Amino acid sequence: MGTFEYIAKSSSGEEVIGVMRGDSEQAVVRTLNERSLFPVRIEEQVEQIRIGWRRRIRQRDVGMMFGQLADLLRAGVPMLRALETLVRAGIGGRLVQVVVEVRDEISAGMALADAMEQHGEAFKPLHAAMVRAGERGGFLEDVLTNLSGFIERQDELRSRVRGAMIYPLVLVVIGTTLLLGILIFLVPQFKEFIPVETRPAPTAVLFAFSDLLVERQFLLLGFVILGVLGVRFLLRSRLGRGLWDRWRLKIPFTGKIVRMVGITRFCRILGTMLANGVPILQALAISRDATGCDALAVAIDEAGESVRAGEPLAQPLKASGFFPAEIIEIIAVGEESNQLENVLVQIADTVDRRTGRQVDQAVRLVEPAILVLMAVGIGFVAVGLLYPLFTLGEALR
Repeated sequence: MGTFEYIAKSSSGEEVIGVMRGDSEQAVVRTLNERSLFPVRIEEQVEQIRIGWRRRIRQRDVGMMFGQLADLLRAGVPMLRALETLVRAGIGGRLVQVVVEVRDEISAGMALADAMEQHGEAFKPLHAAMVRAGERGGFLEDVLTNLSGFIERQDELRSRVRGAMIYPLVLVVIGTTLLLGILIFLVPQFKEFIPVETRPAPTAVLFAFSDLLVERQFLLLGFVILGVLGVRFLLRSRLGRGLWDRWRLKIPFTGKIVRMVGITRFCRILGTMLANGVPILQALAISRDATGCDALAVAIDEAGESVRAGEPLAQPLKASGFFPAEIIEIIAVGEESNQLENVLVQIADTVDRRTGRQVDQAVRLVEPAILVLMAVGIGFVAVGLLYPLFTLGEALR
């Protein structure tokens, strides 16, 4: 589907200029005729490749847009007028252009969910699926409100984790810069005072690192670049992603946090979609991609196949070994009482609070660990430089 810029005349002779998305120029002409507009000129816009930084569409802005749209629709404002109001309100950044294109596509006869699917840079498959269910069931306003709250909670968790990691990252940067400065500028000045035959093992290792940084910096930089590119290529492959997912889930303490965050996302999305009328098989297929973990996604796929065969959801999730026993029991009770959607959202809320406390504990453990590593590094430098000087002084006396 391309983007076409058009100039048309209305029945009163007024000139109308706009942008419309369509499969072809003929499709745009038909749409304009349906609006009682007579096309004068239609040109397809060619997307140019821009080199440089391009501003992302923040999910926080998307969530706010969903909430505002729900309020307007609940107040009785028609869809096209509501979208036009959002455009005039100046919602954040590039999202304005996306809303303009969605409005044009809806005016051309597209459903809101279909128009959202054309803009994957702003709307995730989860959003389109829930909106489609709301359009079919007649509860679109409730779906948009739920989406707004869901995106807000996800953004809050993401902001909490990022905010908690700022101080540890600052410590890492300061410690690394300090050690590099010592190895590059300070250590070489001690080489002429410490003969080779009197250098102990720590001093020899220290001077070797210093020589590598000072005299072989380009070779070291090349190895670092090759290593980064190799790791990046490996993580982009299916084998690499699988190995990384299995490895990070086995890391003490942090592996459990990663697993519980994925379970929280799965339960909240699945419960929200079921509450908004999305069929369970379709909801499982979409919620699997929100876990952020391939191992969990495989387990959810197997659970979907079991549900398709008529089995309850709790059994295959239990067999995967990723879900804690208490969560499996709650899901089983929810299925038996026909309250699965409510139970899943409650599980997500509970696990979210528990995971937040675990993240805070992990960050409190990371800070002293980084300080200890910095102390060990600086202590190693001190021992490597001062110990041979002391022994040399004793030998001279």
